[in-house]
Amino acid sequence: MKSVFLFLVLLWSGVAPAQAPTMATTREIDLLFSALEKSNCQFYRNGSWYSAQKASAHLRRKYDYLLKHDRVTSTESFIELAASRSSMSRKPYLVKCGSAAPIESKDWFSRKLVDARASRAP
Repeated sequence: MKSVFLFLVLLWSGVAPAQAPTMATTREIDLLFSALEKSNCQFYRNGSWYSAQKASAHLRRKYDYLLKHDRVTSTESFIELAASRSSMSRKPYLVKCGSAAPIESKDWFSRKLVDARASRAP
């Protein structure tokens, strides 16, 4: 009876056991890291611009933390939770490539994800 009650409480509260990301999700996230590292773009966070390599290292640390806490369930959740904004200031990250105007990193990563998925389409 206690087990049924606990299950119902968890179900109603929206708490469910987290799942590790799928291999496809892991591959997509790796592709996003690779795209950033090869981009030669600049990455703005918390008042400073950083190289793509330093940005990638920072985002990998955030990603590793989120993985340890079972928070990454999809590539989109990685973008939302790790690559979109500062966890401390909540300010959005920006990406600036060449002379183009900076865009929010969420948009930049989302475009790269669309491109990656399109290149794999049959």
